[in-house]
This record gives sequence, C-alpha cells and structure tokens, in this order.
Amino acid sequence: MIKSLIYIVFATLVIFSCSDRSPSEPFDPSDDNGIVPLTDTEMMDLTQRGTFKYFWDFANTNSGAAKERYHPKNPTLNQNVVTTGGTGFGLMAILVGIERGYVTREEGVARLNKILVFLENANRFHGAWSHWVDGDTGNVIPFSTKDNGGDLVETAFLSQGLICVKEYLKNGSDSEKALANKADALWKGVEWNWYTQNQNALFWHWSPDYGFEINLRLKGYNETMIAYVLAAASPDYSISKTVYEEGWANNGAIVSSASQYGFPLVLKHAGGSNFGGPLFFSHYSFLGLNPKNLTDQYGNYWNLAVNHTKINRQYCIVNPNNYVDYGEDCWGLTASYSRNIDGSIGYSAHSPSNDIGVISPTAAISSIPYTPSESLKVMHFLYQKKDKLLGVAGFYDAFSPQNNYWVADAYLAIDQGPQIIMIENHRTGLLWNLFMQNTDVKNGLNKLGFSY
Repeated sequence: MIKSLIYIVFATLVIFSCSDRSPSEPFDPSDDNGIVPLTDTEMMDLTQRGTFKYFWDFANTNSGAAKERYHPKNPTLNQNVVTTGGTGFGLMAILVGIERGYVTREEGVARLNKILVFLENANRFHGAWSHWVDGDTGNVIPFSTKDNGGDLVETAFLSQGLICVKEYLKNGSDSEKALANKADALWKGVEWNWYTQNQNALFWHWSPDYGFEINLRLKGYNETMIAYVLAAASPDYSISKTVYEEGWANNGAIVSSASQYGFPLVLKHAGGSNFGGPLFFSHYSFLGLNPKNLTDQYGNYWNLAVNHTKINRQYCIVNPNNYVDYGEDCWGLTASYSRNIDGSIGYSAHSPSNDIGVISPTAAISSIPYTPSESLKVMHFLYQKKDKLLGVAGFYDAFSPQNNYWVADAYLAIDQGPQIIMIENHRTGLLWNLFMQNTDVKNGLNKLGFSY
C-alpha cells in the first residue's frame, strides 16, 4: 500500500511539473514505455526527494539514525541495526532536506538533535563509534567477531556529517548554536592518534577484546582518505604529516603513471586495478571534502575523481563481456547488493575487475559532479524503467539487465546517501561549502600540504 501511494505521488508530481517545463531544459525525448520524460531539473528533484525518504521516513524509530539497510517488502528486517557511516550521510541529507523544503527547519533541527543525543550516549571506543550500533540501546552490534569496537573509517564518514551540521547551525538560534557545539564536540572526541598504534599509519579497527588484531592499515587510493584529513584536523588528537605520507600515500608509491581509454589514473587504486576501483572510492571521502582544486604532492584529486568515473563509464560502453543494455545510458559499477551465481542476493564491490553484470544506480548518480550530462542520461534511463527500478526511497540498490532485469528491491544507507548529497553539491555546492569553511578542516588540509 505504501509503495502504491508513493508511485501515485510521483505520478502526480510529474503531471503537474510537465505542464510548466522550461523548453530550454534538456530531457530524453524517448517514450518507449509510455512514460512521460522529465526535464533534468525534475529528474534531480525526484531523485533527491526519493533518497531523502530513506533517512527521514525509514530511519530507525528510536534514534532517528540511519538503518544499515531497508527492505520495503520486509520493513522490520534488522530494523534496529544503525550504521555509523550511513548516519553521517543522513545528517548531510537532512541539511539538504531543510534547504529543499522537504521538511521545515524546525523539523530538521529536531531530528538532528535526536540523532546527536543518541550518538552522545552510544558506545565509543577511544572516541570512535562502531560500524553498527543498536538503535534501541546504543550498544555495539559486532560487524564480525573481532570487529566489535571502534571503526575509524565509519567514524570519519560520520564526522564529515557532524562538521557540516556544526557549520550549518553555528550562526542560528541559541538552541541551534548549542546543537552546533554538540556536533563539534562529538567529532573532536575521536582519538585519531590512538588508531596509529604508534606507527606512521592509521588503522581501521580497535576492539576492547582483540585490540588491533585485525591490523587493517588505511592505505589509498580508496574511500579512507577522509580519515587522514580529519585526523590531521583534530585539535586534540592530531596525526603528523608523516602518518599521511607513509600511511595513506605509501611513501609516494601511491602515484600511478597508468591510464585507460586515454584517462590518466593519477593514483594507484586499492586492489591494483588499472581500470580503477569501485566508484564509491571517489564518493565517500568527497561528500564534504571538495575535490575541486584539491591537490597535494601526489596528484590533482578532481582529475582523479573525474577520470575514475570516465574510465568506469567507458568500460561499460566497451562492454567486453557483452552484457545486455550496457552502454552510454546504462553504466556504473560500485559496491552494492549483488546477484550471486545461484541467483541469491549477496553484496559485492563491483568494478571493471569484478564485473558480473550488475549495475548500481548510485554509481552514476553520485558521480554527477564529475560527469553531469553522462550521469543524467543514466538517471533518465532508470526513470524510463521506473516500474521495475523505482521504489519508495528512490531507485533500488542494484539491477542486472543481463539476468532478465533482476532487481535488488532494497536499499543501503551508504548507497542512497551519496545520491542526494552529490546531486546537491552539483547544484549548489551546499555540503562542500559547509565542510570546507570549517577552520579545523582548513588546518588539517594545510598540515598535510594540500592546496584547495
């Protein structure tokens, strides 16, 4: 019933918006399925509003924080599993929702306060939150046996959102200023330098039972760059530049001279592929951290992100496996739900080196700052198949044209969040502007030798 009502709402919006479409706005004129195309603006509006619902309508009831995943056909499944990184994305999504008028400022601030109070009382491990948290109790939910403590990367994604909240509210009413101070204090309580093990690198996990036994070093290029930036930015628990140089950049060995389809890779991607890793590598760290004009001794991060996206897209156009519908309208390989060989649903970090015929809508959509027209073309393609691909919280997480349009009719917080955020960064730069104006962030970037 809920899904049907949402479709009716979407259809109503299309009917009213089509009547005053600007002739100057491009749109896909195809109407193969009898579905009236949207303008580019309408397409972005629909996608942002849909993905916002994930963090507003389908958030964990007790905490207001983001659920790890949501299955519309089984809404109570794992309903108490809150994801730390996805909650950080959710904080940023709520700011977009306020700006776009999806909720009032008062409603948005109330929800932000609810989430921050929850985070304030949740389990922390030398300041870091765990990957999963019980939304009812605030207690850690182990991600695996030894991963039952602090997760520095998820904490970095959350901190990125906290900093944006701080900047958004810092000049508001007295209650908003108090909430801004709470957000500021929360991220500043992370003991980033503890997670070095007194070595020149950051490490992903620490457990009260197993210590640093997982021993996973944060080494780029992947999604972990934001952890080094925030660790350097921390006023009380900062790392040295050497930790970044020897940890993230592997003493300079991170630099790549490889290229694909004429696009320089710029940096070596974790996993070793010269076609680039999953596209989330160029999304998660750059939701707040603006890659435009961002350079250091190792490379230009805008060129890196743009080329990474274009290589991924071109690979799908070349389509070496001859998968159905791959091409200019249908591309984008990243981590998402997946279809196993036996037909069961799994999870996989799709990329050109791990291409099993599964397209993840978040891949192209969240790349819109890097490939605006190319990403919009995919969004229009997805919309023309909305009967299969569009649900109550935006486009579903993954689908496979190769397998008779198998659809993972479910959602993941870390896939929905980058869509609303990166579309907003493309349209107004909202989250980039908030994050980059933060004094501590600037200090951290300066400390590591960035130009921005």
